[in-house]
Amino acid sequence: MSATTATAAGPAARRAAGYGRLAGTGALLRLALRRDRVVLPLWILVTALLVVSGAGTLEGLYATPAERAAAAASMNADSSMRSLVGPVFGDSVGALVAWRFGVFAAVLAAVMSLVTVVRHTREEEETGRQELLSAAVVGRRAPLTAALLTALTANLLVAAAVTAGLAGRGAAGALALGLAIGGTGMVFGALAAVVAQITESARLAKGATAGLLGLAFALRAAGDSQRSAGVPLPTRLSPLGWAEHVRPYAPEGERWWLLPVLALAAAAGAATAYALASRRDVGMSFLPASPGPAEGRIATAAGLARRLQRGAFAGWAAAFLAAGAVFGGMADGAAGLVGDNAQARGIFERMGGSAGLTEAFLATMAGLFGMIGALYTVASVMRLHGEETSGRAEPVLASSVGRIRWAAGHLVIAFGGSAVLMLLAGTGLWLGHGRDLGPLPAAALVQLPAMWTLGGLAVLLHGALPRAAVAAWGATGAAVAVGWIGPAFDVPRPVLGLSPFGHLPKLPGGAMTWPPVAVLLLVSASLTTAGLVALRRRDVLT
Repeated sequence: MSATTATAAGPAARRAAGYGRLAGTGALLRLALRRDRVVLPLWILVTALLVVSGAGTLEGLYATPAERAAAAASMNADSSMRSLVGPVFGDSVGALVAWRFGVFAAVLAAVMSLVTVVRHTREEEETGRQELLSAAVVGRRAPLTAALLTALTANLLVAAAVTAGLAGRGAAGALALGLAIGGTGMVFGALAAVVAQITESARLAKGATAGLLGLAFALRAAGDSQRSAGVPLPTRLSPLGWAEHVRPYAPEGERWWLLPVLALAAAAGAATAYALASRRDVGMSFLPASPGPAEGRIATAAGLARRLQRGAFAGWAAAFLAAGAVFGGMADGAAGLVGDNAQARGIFERMGGSAGLTEAFLATMAGLFGMIGALYTVASVMRLHGEETSGRAEPVLASSVGRIRWAAGHLVIAFGGSAVLMLLAGTGLWLGHGRDLGPLPAAALVQLPAMWTLGGLAVLLHGALPRAAVAAWGATGAAVAVGWIGPAFDVPRPVLGLSPFGHLPKLPGGAMTWPPVAVLLLVSASLTTAGLVALRRRDVLT
């Protein structure tokens, strides 16, 4: 064959063999969807249920147009409420749902997207699996495309579920709210794709993108707290502000033109990520990790665990203290928001006790911190699973460090760190509310037995059934859903008892009951011990 013939036939032969830059995208997409077949449906279900279930609850709280109009006027007049959940753009049930749950659902979709994209891009390169896959017929852009398509699929399903669930309240408003939530998720999925090209660590990529999400929330909150006729500048700079000002169910109509803005932002992020990915090698980054000192300063397994988890813990600690101060400052206004509505009072009493509306609100917030703190506890325990499956645990365990000692270093951070988080949340509530120091930190700390029970379950699953350890997230999500949504729907007591949070005393205001606390502590200790014994007896995964 002549050189000319070979040159002309080369590209055609390569295209015929599927060596294009997107070759293998379909296979990688199917692989990503299969790997996330448990986690992604949970994210989609929780996000959609958060929004859809709120319609019935708010309709029960404010049954008449007059009650809804009065509530909307009261909430718009409260700058702390506007900064937390945004302004109300109408007095229909759909408008109240968009106001109360729209921002939080958009944040959930953003977290889902950033975790998904980093998991299938930078994390694959960090563990070396991407290099193995690239040895097959996989184009240069295929991994990033498959990750973005996975996030897009999840966000479209979230949008479809929200639209279908709220269609009865008005199809146009439901579609606008669903697309705003899904569009926000894709913006942060694309941002995560960009950050994954710049950083060399999956943990750093997730943390940096989460920081951008926190900045977006802070900008939106700062803008919404202002009394302005137009859209304040900080709100205009935040993707969460764009989604909010789509204004689903607003009487003057939705602002559909903001949805293409979200789509263009996501497309720009994806294009930037493709451009960056084409200028680096697999496993490399534009900000390579520092090699560290010539001589290591971490001498113990506990020190290594502290080093690995200190960044995440610092973020959680700052968020708990700040959120505690915000919710504490809102406690005295809770009575004004509820007014004479008997059903609203009933919900607060089921969630926080019947000692008084302010005490019930504070007890509800303490319980909410406990449920969110359980996510930290389980995530910190699951770091054991991540270290093992990534192969980083094997060199540590090959030294004189035993498995129990290795695991204990992480469990001290998980269980001890959750205690510090709840103490900070209680201190924040005290700082915001200004009542006597003591009852509020104690109310926060009493949530620990339930949090530790879920953490102990995660230890048991990792130790005994490591390939099913991800089920700890499902159990935690179910416990949080029952504990948070159950009282609003007046779920029977036996069902509420399935969540460990359903057995805790309602503090402040209620009476301290030690037996259920002691039982939960015993259960958490038993689960943790059983998990450590199983971990000691089984083989390491890698």
